[in-house]
Amino acid sequence: MGIVRTDERQRMEIEEFRRMLMSCAGLNRRKDDDGDMREKFTAIEEIEDPLEKLVCVTSGVSFLGIAIVNQLLVHGYSVRVIVDNQEDVERLREMQASGEMRGSNNIVEVTMAKLTEVESLMEAFNGCRGVFHTAAFVDPAGVSGYSKTMVEIEVKASKSVVEACAATPSVRHCVLTSSLLSCLWFDRSQSNTSRIIDHMCWSDEALCLNKKLWYALGKLRAEKAAVELAKERGLKLATICPGLITGPDFCCRNSTSTIAYLKGAEEMYKDGVLACVDVNTLARAHLCVLEEMNKTGNGTGRYICYDQIIQNQYEIRDLARKTGRDFNINSTEFSISFSPTRFELSNIKLTKLMSRTFRRCTQ
Repeated sequence: MGIVRTDERQRMEIEEFRRMLMSCAGLNRRKDDDGDMREKFTAIEEIEDPLEKLVCVTSGVSFLGIAIVNQLLVHGYSVRVIVDNQEDVERLREMQASGEMRGSNNIVEVTMAKLTEVESLMEAFNGCRGVFHTAAFVDPAGVSGYSKTMVEIEVKASKSVVEACAATPSVRHCVLTSSLLSCLWFDRSQSNTSRIIDHMCWSDEALCLNKKLWYALGKLRAEKAAVELAKERGLKLATICPGLITGPDFCCRNSTSTIAYLKGAEEMYKDGVLACVDVNTLARAHLCVLEEMNKTGNGTGRYICYDQIIQNQYEIRDLARKTGRDFNINSTEFSISFSPTRFELSNIKLTKLMSRTFRRCTQ
C-alpha cells in the first residue's frame, strides 16, 4: 500500500495549501533575514543540489514537529511534512495563516502517509536526503494520553520508519526523537550504580513495566528497536533523548506528552533528574545533529538534550503551575535536600556537537 489517497477535493486543498505556504514563505524570508546570513544561505543554495536540502518530518504538526520545520526553513531546507488526516491539513493551514510556521524561499510540501506502513513511508520519503521521526502518538482512551497499548504502536512505527529510510535510495540519514526517560529509569539503589546519567545509560524494561511507566517503556523499546534495525540495514541513525519538552503554551500544545512524561515526577525530582528543554532548543539540536551527519559523516549515536534541571521547590511549583499538575510539594519527598545519593545528568556530548556546528555556521 502506498500513500493514503484522499478524494480529488482533498488533493486540491493540499496543493492549494502548499502554494500558499510557498508564496508566503518568499515574502517572509526577505523581510526577516539578516543581510549577511541571506548572502550566506543564497551562496549555499546556488552551489548545492536542491535535493540535498530536502528533508522529511513525521508528525510535523506536533509541538516539536512544528519547531523542527521552522528551524529547517530558516536554515534553507525544503521540508516535506507528513500528516495522516484532513484535520492535520487544516491545522497546518491555521499555522500558516497565523504566522506560526515561518517562511523561506524553499518548498514546503504536505503529504499523507501511515507511520506503521513501510511502503507508504517509502513513497513519502522518496527524494528526501534526511528524515526526522518525532514519534508523536496519543491514545485518547488512556488517562495520560499514552496507555500500555501505545507501546507496541510506538515500536512498530519506529521500525517502519527505519525500514523505509533504509529502503529509500535518496535517504542518507535519520534522526529519531526518543526521550530522556529511556535513560534514567533503573534501580538506582545499587551501590555500584554510576551517579552520572548520560547517553550511555539505558532504562530497565522490567522496572518500567513494574511501575507502569508506559511512556518511558514505549520510548525505550522504540529507540532500541530502531538502533538495532538501523545497524542491520546499514542506515546512519542518530537518536535524541530530550527531557520534558517545554516552551510557549506547552501545557496546551503538548499536554499529552507532558502528562505522560511526568508520571513518576516526584521520584525524578528527588533523584535530581527531572529535566526540561525548551522546544526551540530541542529543534536546534535536531538540526545540528543532521548538519553533523551531512557535513562530516559523523553525528550518529545517542544524545541527551535538556537545558534545565528542576532543583528546588520554587522551580517545582513553577512547573506545577505551568502544567496544571499536583506534585505534592509539601510532602516529605520534596523537603529532601541535595545529598550524595542524588544523580547527575550529563549532556556534554550534544553540547560539544552544537558548539562545533555553531562555529562552522559563523565562520
